[in-house]
Amino acid sequence: MIKFKIVTPYGVTYDDTIEKVTIPTQAGEITVLENHTPLVSILAAGELIIYKEGYSTGIAISGGFFEIRPNSEVYIMADTAEHGTEIDIERAEAAQKRAEELLRQVQSAEDVDYARLQAAIEKELVRISVGRKYKNVGGGQ
Repeated sequence: MIKFKIVTPYGVTYDDTIEKVTIPTQAGEITVLENHTPLVSILAAGELIIYKEGYSTGIAISGGFFEIRPNSEVYIMADTAEHGTEIDIERAEAAQKRAEELLRQVQSAEDVDYARLQAAIEKELVRISVGRKYKNVGGGQ
């Protein structure tokens, strides 16, 4: 079993022992099993999937990094982490539309706001995708 924890600036989102976890990284997805080689890497916005007792749980994350420690310990330090079953899809869609409208108003791709708006759009797209996937599931598949 893996000792697994997700921490955001708002507190601990998940803390339990699990069988495996699939993590979105900037280099692609990786699945971590017990006794994985130690690693530190950067998270990408995407769906993190936790596997425990034959069920999977999806969590929308955006930004941050993770560490795989010896003795099967995995720590996720994410900017945001939201369980798929708790995502308000309409709110995420509205936030995506607001960010896209603001992006149209930005003068150039070199503008600092451009990168921030692109990240906001990516985050909302992940939330929408994960929310739709786990809507009516009730916590796991």
